[in-house]
Amino acid sequence: MSNFGQQLRLIRQQKGFGLNEFAKELGVSPAYLSNLETGKTQTIQLEVLSKLQYELQMIVDEMNTMDDPVAWRAERISELLLNLNRTHPTVADYFMSMIEQGIELFTARSSGIH
Repeated sequence: MSNFGQQLRLIRQQKGFGLNEFAKELGVSPAYLSNLETGKTQTIQLEVLSKLQYELQMIVDEMNTMDDPVAWRAERISELLLNLNRTHPTVADYFMSMIEQGIELFTARSSGIH
């Protein structure tokens, strides 16, 4: 499975789309979408890529970070938190605080370990 295909499947699943449902949204066959996700096809029509960008909120810069899983995940988490903040600001603030506190705690504890 290609890295692009893995990311495509992950995002599709995180968005709650089944393969058939998402293929219909994109105007492609489920077999074609499956081939994209598994890396069996390397060509993507411009129209399909445009729909993918719209449906998955993928921007060209984000696609460049797909080779760096940590950067991609950080951007994805940021996007998820921003979206969550629009509808549930208290919950988003809680998650952000937990991440910040966790990192600060780890940093403080690990600085004492040599």
